[in-house]
Amino acid sequence: MALIALAADKGSPGVTTAAVALAAVWPRRVLLAETDPAGGDLVYRSAAAHGGPLNPNTGMLSIAATARRGLVPDQLWDHVQPLSGGLEVLVGLGISEQAAGLAGLWPTLGRAFASLADSPNAPADVIADCGRVSGDSPATELFPHAALVLLISRTEPEAIARVRDRAAALSNKLHGGARGASGLGLPLIGVVLVADTNNAAKLSGQVNDMLVHAQTGARVVGTIADDPAGADQLAGRRRGRLEKSLLIRSARKVTSDLYQQFGAAWSMPTTGPAGHPGPGAAGHAGPAGMSGQAGAGR
Repeated sequence: MALIALAADKGSPGVTTAAVALAAVWPRRVLLAETDPAGGDLVYRSAAAHGGPLNPNTGMLSIAATARRGLVPDQLWDHVQPLSGGLEVLVGLGISEQAAGLAGLWPTLGRAFASLADSPNAPADVIADCGRVSGDSPATELFPHAALVLLISRTEPEAIARVRDRAAALSNKLHGGARGASGLGLPLIGVVLVADTNNAAKLSGQVNDMLVHAQTGARVVGTIADDPAGADQLAGRRRGRLEKSLLIRSARKVTSDLYQQFGAAWSMPTTGPAGHPGPGAAGHAGPAGMSGQAGAGR
């Protein structure tokens, strides 16, 4: 199993929406961690499994005190809250000022997230919503422990230029220089485009060619549908058949492709054959239980 970190360079391309959507259809047990130092959104937009609000003090904020005394991966579950529908979430900080309490602890968190795969009691993949990582965001300290870093980008020319430059900078930072993907170690760097489904394939090919030509070490690994209605359903702002939305259908395709490309490098689940989630997995009940309570938006 693995730590998969999602991030963006600038603006609001939909990192949280993508993270929730991917976690909701992940084929194995998964923990969604809101690790954006600027603060999380789910506590404001999502209902807990008991029907009431999520506790903003249980999550990244509460884990800070624990991590200063050392952090065993299984301790992560003590700070997790289930959303309505079953998705297990480590709720993010409330405001950016609270990130000071995590100073120096990001590598510890990264190791714990990556090592949760080896838990003898409750192994799980971790999808981390790292928000925007331009500048010196401390969330980038999670990246060396990740199996995969996914940069989320929209398809406007300036967004594509930024994701190209950000991918090259990350490749240089994590791997010591921009080289071909075959020569890179972990984490692999992928780009997920948020795109209109009508021209997603064409755009993916064009952007991938640009990334290769620029020797960024990154590749386009999939597209998430630019689906405002589906995002509203996922956030509980709109009713509808969430499982039929373009957003969820595209998220399923991305997860399927990721496992086809990289799954061999990740251990098989201990709870059943590949593609069948264990107890507690969001996919076990459908995307966030298909209740529209998963929450998203950035």
